[in-house]
Amino acid sequence: MSMERHVRAYILWILCVDDETYEVLGRLDLPNLRRLKLSELETPELLEVKPKRTIAEYCWTLTPFAPKFVFEADSTIERVTYIDSDLWFLKHPKPIFDEFEISGKQVLITEHAYAPEYDQSAKSGQYCVQYMTFTRNGGEFVRKWWEDRCIEWCFAYFEDGRFGDQKYLEKFIEYFEHKVHVLKQKHLIIAPWNCAHYNYSSAVIYHFHGFRLVSPSKADLGNYIIPYIVKKYVYKAYLNDIKYALKSLKIKNLDIQYMKKETLIHCIKSRIIKIAKLIYPFISSRFIKF
Repeated sequence: MSMERHVRAYILWILCVDDETYEVLGRLDLPNLRRLKLSELETPELLEVKPKRTIAEYCWTLTPFAPKFVFEADSTIERVTYIDSDLWFLKHPKPIFDEFEISGKQVLITEHAYAPEYDQSAKSGQYCVQYMTFTRNGGEFVRKWWEDRCIEWCFAYFEDGRFGDQKYLEKFIEYFEHKVHVLKQKHLIIAPWNCAHYNYSSAVIYHFHGFRLVSPSKADLGNYIIPYIVKKYVYKAYLNDIKYALKSLKIKNLDIQYMKKETLIHCIKSRIIKIAKLIYPFISSRFIKF
């Protein structure tokens, strides 16, 4: 919806990890959308590692394959940008593409740009698998190297300088500096871990990491403290899109599943924050109603 609003001229390819997602998206009949059914694309290498990894780890393993699947599906495509499914556009991403084109490189990656209080670079990596561009000619060598590494090892824990598919990006700069450009305008893509340090109004994309629906009218924002102004002008607008999406699903008679009920630890945290807010009103709640 945010791409319809701000980008307009685009084709969004969705890698459907299960057949149900493929069927649901087909029934929604969304404009400018192309579906890729994973069950028809899995390589022998993927099928071999699939039983050995959790669903999350397997999804991470698939990330470097996503651009490849798109290039193979349409031979006329010269550039693919991978985006996480929890990204939301506040504006047209032209400034990002302009910087990339000026660089003359073939691959674009972005930093987490953690705020000091949330810095997890040592474990999760300096760079974030959230928004990555690969060109067909030039970027393929880098993408294939990443694909091979993720087949070898891609797990949800830190080991020997690796973590999932993400820590490998640090090697991009070490091995492929002449091909890889790191987005310099860090403020263009913001997330819960840095939104208090950047002006949301200058951002192009917001990464809703940790966001979960827990009921038809309640969302869990995750473990980060979100400034009130960001909740008001970013999260509220995002929730309006969520409400419209939920309505679209209901119209098609599609079932909606919410995150499991709040865990005990979440309930305790929520209660503590509510009590603290009575003393310090500026404290931000992790839950939001809509």
